[in-house]
Amino acid sequence: MKAGRVVPARGLLAAALLVSSLCLARPACADVTVGVAVPRSGPYVAVGEQVLRGVEAAAREANAMGGLDGQPVVLDVQDDACDSNSATAVANHFIRSNVRLVVGHVCSNASIAASDLYAANGIVMITAASVAAKLTDRGLPTIFRVCGRDDDQARLSAAVLAERFRDRKIALLQDQGAPARLLAAATKDNLNRIGVNEALFLSFQPSEKDDEALADRLKAAGIEVVYYGGDATEMGRLVKIAADRGYRPQWFGTSAIATPDFAKVAGPASNGVLMTFYLDPSRQPAAAGVVKAFKAQGVDPTGSTIYGYAALQVLVAAGNFAHSTEPRPITQALHTERFDLVLGTVGFDSKGDVTAQGYVLYVWKDGSFTPAGK
Repeated sequence: MKAGRVVPARGLLAAALLVSSLCLARPACADVTVGVAVPRSGPYVAVGEQVLRGVEAAAREANAMGGLDGQPVVLDVQDDACDSNSATAVANHFIRSNVRLVVGHVCSNASIAASDLYAANGIVMITAASVAAKLTDRGLPTIFRVCGRDDDQARLSAAVLAERFRDRKIALLQDQGAPARLLAAATKDNLNRIGVNEALFLSFQPSEKDDEALADRLKAAGIEVVYYGGDATEMGRLVKIAADRGYRPQWFGTSAIATPDFAKVAGPASNGVLMTFYLDPSRQPAAAGVVKAFKAQGVDPTGSTIYGYAALQVLVAAGNFAHSTEPRPITQALHTERFDLVLGTVGFDSKGDVTAQGYVLYVWKDGSFTPAGK
């Protein structure tokens, strides 16, 4: 990646260009279809809604500013339910429809399943939320992400557990979902290498009845800190059930609970819950205009909303830099240039990982999360 040139990208609603002058100058101005693959069903709907909200806002802004290489951006939104087979079906739909640019997927298993098809067909894919290291470690040239990596998240989680809770009884939980299993295993590995051993490493099947039994087991074992990488609804329910049964350990979650749905389910018991999540761009100067516009519409742009915005924003910025809507020059621009985005000035390394700051520790209080500090 070059260290010098920076490609500017404009902020949300920065201008009121209703029609692209470039488009008017052409005898025929075709739309540029961008595929958007998010879960619109299943347990990760809330994250999918955040990403889609950001993508839609960025598309509106792109079109107000002239589109992608002077052509209007339209979105083909598909539901992958965070399921690998569904993600493959969505990828095949985009291939048949000649969609060459994709924002998606959300869950890592879905992104990994679909990315092989995208790479084989020369399609650019940028994910706003898939964190598995495997996604980019394979070095597929057209696959990118604007979010962090789970190995970075696991390292931070282990470091926090070791620094803050070394002398406490720690339990690491995993459910049957791939994200929770991978993060629990990676956090355990990092924690053990630091020299701290957990008191319990448990696998369970989430359900209200099993959550009650799990809370009782953790309480009986004297567990003081509970790490769990489950989704917002499941962790929220587990935290609430435990509190209702008089058990209030220090809960520690992951980026999977970075949605208001967690606090809605957990209620007051969400206060004090720790969580690792990417640097929150909604609090950064580069995103101030976007955040203001979202809030004017009554939208809270926390969680993955700004990352969805950034994924579409950088596709447009790379296409405008390359003066092309084709994947090959856009891929080259993404690999070699830096862009002024809502995430700040960033580029992508040779694997396709973004150069933005990684994970931060947050704490929940009164229905929202803020940096936890030292």
